[in-house]
Amino acid sequence: MAVIESPKVTIVGAGSVGSATAYATLIRGAARNVVLYDINAARVEAEALDLAHGAMFTGSSSVVGSSNVADTSGSHVVIVTAGAAQKPGQTRLELIGTNARIFSTMIPQLVEASPDAIFVIVTNPCDVLTMLAVEQTGIDPARMFASGCVLDTSRLRWRLAERAGVAARSVHAHIAGEHGDTEFPLWSSAAIGPVPLLEWKRDGELVFARDELDQIAHDVRTAAYKIIEGKGSTNYAIGLSATRITEAILRDEHAVLPVSPVLNDFHGISGVAMSVPSIVNRHGAFPVTETRMSDDELALLRASADTLTDTADQVRGA
Repeated sequence: MAVIESPKVTIVGAGSVGSATAYATLIRGAARNVVLYDINAARVEAEALDLAHGAMFTGSSSVVGSSNVADTSGSHVVIVTAGAAQKPGQTRLELIGTNARIFSTMIPQLVEASPDAIFVIVTNPCDVLTMLAVEQTGIDPARMFASGCVLDTSRLRWRLAERAGVAARSVHAHIAGEHGDTEFPLWSSAAIGPVPLLEWKRDGELVFARDELDQIAHDVRTAAYKIIEGKGSTNYAIGLSATRITEAILRDEHAVLPVSPVLNDFHGISGVAMSVPSIVNRHGAFPVTETRMSDDELALLRASADTLTDTADQVRGA
């Protein structure tokens, strides 16, 4: 593993998600240099100043705010959070028209400024926007991928851990597919430690039943809607998720995370960005093609791919 020295991370967008990502990056010490970039100069400078005032507590990292894309140049990782936010009752896919227009101008500028960077797309709908951005820029798909279902997977593991009475890090389970309404858990490979999920016992009794797992999957899939209805946006957990992905890149961890790269013959699926277990390192994200799925899970994966393809085609034809 070759850790990147003095890494520079650019976070695009100084809204609630971008600012939370910058905060998480600083307090976790993920990068030495953090640039918060936004076209709203007053907002981005204020957010960066607020973060910089905590320098006494975050170590030697520095943070600057800028509305000049040139200040993002030479970044090792670019995390894109800018775009229209999801409103209460709105699906992620319904954001595509507005955010695709924003991306068509913004992404080429960022790639030109940092041609060797790894790009992590957080803006929703992150899967479709990643597909369009890869097509537009011609970048290596491994180097531009979406944060995908890393957050959804954390939500899933938290729910399972609470029910099982174990630490979330002891739960091994993934959400796959679209980061949205067609996502699904890979129950066939889910386990707690070395024990298959449906065989886990607490006080001598089996903990999970099939119908309960269906409800947990539903709760995970719709979690963002509840948060957005209550406070207007999700920001803390996605900020931590984006930072975790960034750490895997900068530290060359070869970590397996359910990010969303454009797939190439993954169980026969190509040309679609979807979350699947992928190795994340300093060179980007690489799907684990050996990932086993049940017949039902493969059917759900293909249905998710069809939904994302249809949405992307609508934008391409607009």
